[in-house]
Amino acid sequence: MTSTLDAPSRPRFRLVHKVGAWYDAEAYFRRRAKSGRAFSMPIPGFGDVLFAAKPAHIREFLRIPVSAFTPPMPNPVEPVVGDGSIILLSGVRHKQERARFLPALHHDRIRRYTGLMVEAALDEIATWEPGMTIDSRDAAQSITLQIIVQAVFGIEDRDLRDRYVTVVKAMMRDYVAPFMFFPALRRAPFGLGPWRRFSSRRVELDALLSEQISHRRNSGSDGRDDVLSVLMTDDDGPGRSDDDVRQQLRTLLVSGHETSATTLAWALYHVHADDGVRQKLLDELAGNPTPEQLPKLPYLSAVIAETLRLHPTVSIVVRQLTCPVTAWQTERAPGDVIGVALPALHADPQVWPNPSAFDPERFLARRPSPAEYSPFGYGHRRCPGSSFAALELAIALGTILTNVELQIPAGRRGARLPRSIPRGVAAVPSRPITLEVVRKHQGDNS
Repeated sequence: MTSTLDAPSRPRFRLVHKVGAWYDAEAYFRRRAKSGRAFSMPIPGFGDVLFAAKPAHIREFLRIPVSAFTPPMPNPVEPVVGDGSIILLSGVRHKQERARFLPALHHDRIRRYTGLMVEAALDEIATWEPGMTIDSRDAAQSITLQIIVQAVFGIEDRDLRDRYVTVVKAMMRDYVAPFMFFPALRRAPFGLGPWRRFSSRRVELDALLSEQISHRRNSGSDGRDDVLSVLMTDDDGPGRSDDDVRQQLRTLLVSGHETSATTLAWALYHVHADDGVRQKLLDELAGNPTPEQLPKLPYLSAVIAETLRLHPTVSIVVRQLTCPVTAWQTERAPGDVIGVALPALHADPQVWPNPSAFDPERFLARRPSPAEYSPFGYGHRRCPGSSFAALELAIALGTILTNVELQIPAGRRGARLPRSIPRGVAAVPSRPITLEVVRKHQGDNS
């Protein structure tokens, strides 16, 4: 394979680059991409990772055979999801697990979840009162966790749902960035410290998951076709182990709520930071669309797409090579790690004029190619829950805007945006994005 692209740029001061990427992932990658070349940066555990930054780089990346890639290990998310998670599998096992996930998350199947998605948003809105200041990401987590818990388990018991929400929120709050990039910190001297707190939360979550698995094994599926029933079915041999099922459930609960919650929080901010955007969205929603119609609304979809362009919840897509590869004018050896820096790709001024501006109109004017925009990843590792995420984001955002009036607090208007920092399986705002409840509309069903 050959390349006519400029040779990659390499960092001179490695520690500075490590700190820069941790301090503000979006800003760091956009700065590195300004040269127009691929670039490398040091990531603990991975070594020097070579990143693509332009559509031409992505097209070359996509031409590399799937067999040349495997998820890099040790992986920053492994303590959260487990080493048997679909995120970290490769080869035949990944293909088998993905084939199991896809039917459970197919758009025809997930349409039945529209009602519970509306219910989750209304349940959260019911806790708000005029004059309150809400943390939009915390509120969004409550919504998306309730949705994923019901979709995965079919749990109707509100107290049990609330236990899941509380435990998962606490676990992800305790899994801080240093644990992701510095495995040596993953220990609890004298049984104390943040790693101990995270580990305790994970044990607590696994206990809840084990209860659900045991109950389902003892009672049978009872005609259920929720995600848990699909995961516990093994058509290729003996039943799956509880540990295997637990790891996939942990993956669904964490990745299935945190990325969507972060996107919803950013979308709420941008909608209320721009009166023109907010009014266009309210005009589109004024026709009282049904929940099933919300994902088909052009401007609402464009707002979500633009949010994902500016704030991709997974900043980097990385792959470890299993064989020698020529990539971006460099020879890469087996074991080397290469990838795509989505904040840089999504800020290419040749593709996205005025890339730092929030402008949903750009998605109404043209449909970008995967080499220009791909917030859910690529190919056989594209997020299997992307259709589910798109549906819940449209329903949650549309339901909030039609049932409650929010505004950015006076003291925060015009303030600099929070930084984007890695945590858990997503890049999240460095500080709370707060909104003030102005009023709730009559007939909000809350």
